[in-house]
Amino acid sequence: MRSIVSMILAAFAVAALDSSALAQTPAPATPPAPPSAGGTPDAMPFDIPYGTSIGADRAKQLMAAAEAEAKRRNWKMNIAVVDTNGELVLFVRMEGAQIASGPISIGKARTSARFRRESRAFYNVYETGHSYPGTLDPTLVASPGGFPLVENGKLIGAIGCSGGTGDQDAATCKAGADLMK
Repeated sequence: MRSIVSMILAAFAVAALDSSALAQTPAPATPPAPPSAGGTPDAMPFDIPYGTSIGADRAKQLMAAAEAEAKRRNWKMNIAVVDTNGELVLFVRMEGAQIASGPISIGKARTSARFRRESRAFYNVYETGHSYPGTLDPTLVASPGGFPLVENGKLIGAIGCSGGTGDQDAATCKAGADLMK
């Protein structure tokens, strides 16, 4: 009987000593610093002034260059050109291009025109773990393949491509956007 009582007392002693492990851990003295916002630049980024929107004739030239690049590489693309407001001016779905990529190409062009930067910029932000671009505009497309069209230092529209990988889309559209330089 004495050994049973000794064992019970020993078990209570172990439980009492181990109960400190169940106590809450105190909070750190100073909270961790928030992530850097990148500082405050002196100049406004992506501050491209708006010009007169691209017309159908100029859009056809850019479209032809982008389509020629896609054909040269045997890529089937959807290509869209939009004006400064992001409204569609010209659209082509190449033979055999993925149907779902049509609205995506328009979305890339619209994103590029409305935000005055490559759509890849938003893709890069998501890739670094930040999800805030999704709160900016429900139609924003954060994927490579949208390029602003800048003529004489002014934004006149944008071009967007979709149907391949992001880099294939970007290479196709860059061929059209490069005509502006």
